[in-house]
Amino acid sequence: MGNIKIGLALGSGAARGWAHIGVLRALQEMGIEPAVVTGTSIGSLVGGAYCAGRLDELEKWVHEMDRWQVFNLMDFSLINGGVVSGERVFNFARDQFGAIRVEDLPIRFAAVATDLYTGREIWLKRGDVYDVARASCAMPGLLSPKPLDNRWLVDGALVNPVPVSLCRALEADFVIAVHLNSQLNVHAPNVPPQDMSPQGLNEQVEQEEQQGQNKDQRTQTPQSNDKSADEPGFKSFLAQGQSYFDNLKQKFKKDQQTPGVLGVMAGAIDIMQERVTKARMAGDPPDVLLQPKLGHIGILEFERGQDAIKVGYESTIRMRDLIEEDVKMLRFRRGERIKD
Repeated sequence: MGNIKIGLALGSGAARGWAHIGVLRALQEMGIEPAVVTGTSIGSLVGGAYCAGRLDELEKWVHEMDRWQVFNLMDFSLINGGVVSGERVFNFARDQFGAIRVEDLPIRFAAVATDLYTGREIWLKRGDVYDVARASCAMPGLLSPKPLDNRWLVDGALVNPVPVSLCRALEADFVIAVHLNSQLNVHAPNVPPQDMSPQGLNEQVEQEEQQGQNKDQRTQTPQSNDKSADEPGFKSFLAQGQSYFDNLKQKFKKDQQTPGVLGVMAGAIDIMQERVTKARMAGDPPDVLLQPKLGHIGILEFERGQDAIKVGYESTIRMRDLIEEDVKMLRFRRGERIKD
C-alpha cells in the first residue's frame, strides 16, 4: 500500500478473539498488509502469531479445538492468583508455533498489559512473543498474573481494551481497530420477579383468571359458609398468597439458576471492557472501526472458534468498500503533499 503505514489494533475479548483470525483473512484478500500490529489480551496472541507468520497454524489449532481439549489445557490452581495458572496453554502454543522474540518479528508488534500494583498501562515491545501474550491475557481472577520485567502484569483490557493509541505511537498512519465487545451477551436468562406490590399481584391474578389459566371450574371447592370469604380484603389476601408461592416455585426451578462465579466474572469484565473502550476511543478514534457481532459467544467459549472466525471475516468483508476507499484517499493526499 505504498509508503503508508497501516496499523491494526486487535482488541480484547477472550474466546471472541478468534474472530481476529477472520478479520486478518479478509484484509489479506483485500491486499491490505499492516506494517504495525498491536494487541490487547487475546488480540496480542492472534496478533503475535500473525506477525510471526504462524496464522495458518493458529487457525488450524482453533478449528480442531473442542471442549475436552480446552479443558485439558486448563491448569487449574487456586494458589497463584487465578483459577487457571495459564502456563500450560501458552507453553503449548510456543511448542506448536515456535519460539520467537518480539524484536525479531518481520512486522512491528507490541501488546498492552496492566501493572497490577500501580495500574499503569504497560507497552510490551520486546521479549518472547508468548510471554508477552501471556501477560496481556491475564484476566483478573481467572488467569494468574504474569511476572515480567520486574512487574506483576495482568490483562491489558483493564486500561486499553482496543490499543489504537499504541498503534499511533508506533507511527501508524492509518489505524484499523477491531472491537469485539460492542454487543454484550444477548442470552441473559429470564429472571422471575423477586417481589411485587399488592396491586401488581392483584392485576396478575385477574389476568390469569381471564385467560382461564388459574382456575378450573370442574375442580372448584364448595363455597365456604364463612362470610369473610366473600369479603374483598380476604380475596386480596388469598390472591397475594397464591402469587407469592407461584413466584417462589418459579424461582427454584432448575432452569432458573443463579449465575456461577465464572459467569459473574465474565459478565463484569464484559461490561468493564465496553465502558473503557468507549472512553478511550472518544479521545483517540481509529480510522476504521470493525465491530463483529459476537454477543452470542461467551468470553470463555474457546471451542466456538470456527463460528467466531466466520463472523470476523464476514463483518470485515462488509466493510471492504469503506476500507479501500479510505486507504485510497489517504494515499492520494500523501501524493499531493509530496508533489507540493
